[in-house]
Amino acid sequence: MAGDNDGATMITLVSSDDVRFEVPEAAATLSQTVRRLIEEGGGHAAGSAGIPLPNVDALILLKVIEYCNKHAPAPDAGAAAAAMVGKQDLESFDREFINVDTSTLCSLIMAADYLKVTGLAELAGQAIADLIKGKTPEEIKKAFRITDSGFTAEEEEEIRRENAWAYE
Repeated sequence: MAGDNDGATMITLVSSDDVRFEVPEAAATLSQTVRRLIEEGGGHAAGSAGIPLPNVDALILLKVIEYCNKHAPAPDAGAAAAAMVGKQDLESFDREFINVDTSTLCSLIMAADYLKVTGLAELAGQAIADLIKGKTPEEIKKAFRITDSGFTAEEEEEIRRENAWAYE
């Protein structure tokens, strides 16, 4: 945790590749994982060393922070009209934000799951669902660059037999 920036308490997050990010507390605590670590640290999560996030590299953490900064509650949020404009702005932001390559999308959903950022996990999960909707298993494998199913030929045949409806 760092000092104040425009009156906001700043939290230091440290990526798996040791890149440090100063994030407003309101944005950082959209992550239930970060919130829990702050609470367990008595408000001084990991002191000046910051909060280590060993499962998220700097590039993906930067994207997660971008999402959290946009979705963090505004200190002066109150008027219904402003909330509606804000909602439309967030929907537009989300559409643009999630328009990334498949590899980044998969990394985002894993980071959102680890960090427990519910809104981001739902957004990325929906993007993956949209990506695979109506595709055959072979098309899905190609989209996600999956080269091996991990099953023997016999196991794969049994799966196909048990789930014939999915291959029609």
